[in-house]
Amino acid sequence: MALAKIGNIQHAAYRCKDAAQTRWFYEDVLGLPCKAAFAFDGISGTDIPRRYMHLFFELGDGNFIAFFDDPSTAMPEHFDQRHGFDVHVAFEIDSMEDLAAWKKKIREANITCAGPVDHHFVKSIYFYDPNGLQCEITCKTEDYTAIMTKETIEVDDQMQKWTEETRALKESRFGADSLDSRQVKEFLAA
Repeated sequence: MALAKIGNIQHAAYRCKDAAQTRWFYEDVLGLPCKAAFAFDGISGTDIPRRYMHLFFELGDGNFIAFFDDPSTAMPEHFDQRHGFDVHVAFEIDSMEDLAAWKKKIREANITCAGPVDHHFVKSIYFYDPNGLQCEITCKTEDYTAIMTKETIEVDDQMQKWTEETRALKESRFGADSLDSRQVKEFLAA
């Protein structure tokens, strides 16, 4: 049996400290309509009782960014601003004019917004949501397709060089066994 190709991200989900505050940011500031606010009494697929809300904000392509409001387990440190290397979400728009307009709108909401940063294949602005999640709005440059085509051709060589360059450091930090394993740890529902 052939597997169907994964076509898109239906939603990516993150923790939020307050559903109403999160709705203000994603709906009023970013213009993403809140399409669902499910209140649950237990963790899906388990027997664990837990009262929480799951919010879904619709993107222009019909997919979602989602949030869990779980005050019974939330801790202040869950909402510290996280480095973009650890977690961030990038939204795409079509033009540099739109990127400038979004930067202005975000700043008018009294939210610090940096950029645009030129990454060569895209230009991006950066800001944080009320939950400490770094957000990015990005626009493809005119050279996007050519750059990505070249990178696709070179991906195997780049990966091999990177692995050779960084393997010793990673082994010293994580151990060779953890790098060589192709197993995923058991799912934890709690």
